[in-house]
Amino acid sequence: MTATERQIPILDLKAQHRAIREEVLAAMVRVVDSQRFILGDDVKKFESEIAAYCGTKFAVGCASGSDALILALMALEIGPGDAVLTTPYTFFATAGAISRVGAAPVFVDVEEDTFNIDANRVEDALARHPNIRAIMPVHLFGACADMDAIRGIADKRGIPVIEDAAQAIGAEYKGRRAGGLGRMGAFSFFPSKNLGGYGDGGIITTDDASLAERLTALRVHGRTGKYFHQWIGVNSRLDALQAAVLSVKLRYLDEWTAGRQRNADLYREGLASVPVILPRPRDYQTRHIYNQFSIRSTRRDELQAYMKQRGIGSEIYYPLPLHLQPCYAGLGYRKGDFPVSEKLAEESLALPIHSELAPPDVDYICDTIRSFEA
Repeated sequence: MTATERQIPILDLKAQHRAIREEVLAAMVRVVDSQRFILGDDVKKFESEIAAYCGTKFAVGCASGSDALILALMALEIGPGDAVLTTPYTFFATAGAISRVGAAPVFVDVEEDTFNIDANRVEDALARHPNIRAIMPVHLFGACADMDAIRGIADKRGIPVIEDAAQAIGAEYKGRRAGGLGRMGAFSFFPSKNLGGYGDGGIITTDDASLAERLTALRVHGRTGKYFHQWIGVNSRLDALQAAVLSVKLRYLDEWTAGRQRNADLYREGLASVPVILPRPRDYQTRHIYNQFSIRSTRRDELQAYMKQRGIGSEIYYPLPLHLQPCYAGLGYRKGDFPVSEKLAEESLALPIHSELAPPDVDYICDTIRSFEA
């Protein structure tokens, strides 16, 4: 096979599916035969499994990771007139959820080496925006933000912290799992995630029984009994089919994570002498699960085109920070306000990292990048 014939996608879900196909289909057939598709035992079972996996007391399934963020904000009664602190360097759903409940996102910049919120900038933002009702750090690309620093600032002011852990299922901060580091954690089971469903899905984790009760009601229109509604909620339920699939896949998640970590180590070895910046976890990021392996290059666009010519998939996460998105022009931010986020948007490039990626494929990718930089 020639270099141009070789194809290495950014993600290979078909290869993952082939390995577990019979187990997944058996679980789906069982649900179909039961004709019980909405909530029910499969969802309860999966919620218990995720709570145990994340080290929390409760987990409440919902229809998507975006809804998980929205429901968490709704449970805290955050709405018009309120603000929520987060970063502009993340997927749109982070800020979009804040806007959907009627609150305003307030952005602070991120750190260059972690891609996560710069905790040193949080206090200043809180001083300038007294209406901030919550902090929503993002555990971007599968590595946790500096939660002790963030919680220390938030707890002094009685401000809850909602973890956007959409990309961080199984990631650890000082040995503790994402989703159990704040008041609530929000996860996504979009198919491309490390634990991805066969469609949309999400879940919220918490140790707070009253919040779990409220979340359970809010996902079904605020219902606390049949046709009785304590709150105004939404329709956001995790399908039983998705729960059944995810329960099967959860059994393999640690194995898949180990494969991603192996490939990350191979990249670090293979690209050690190349003038690109590699992700290197901080000491407190005791388990990086590599939802993405994003390198940085000042010639990013040229590098991506060069790799594409040689059959290597890659992706830019994210090409335009949220403060520069047209829909947020009304917030008053300008180019230059968050220079680190803007720099990362110009330089970052995600390489294939999935566990089905074989070591020879990583070698080929590293060889290609080395030849580009030569």
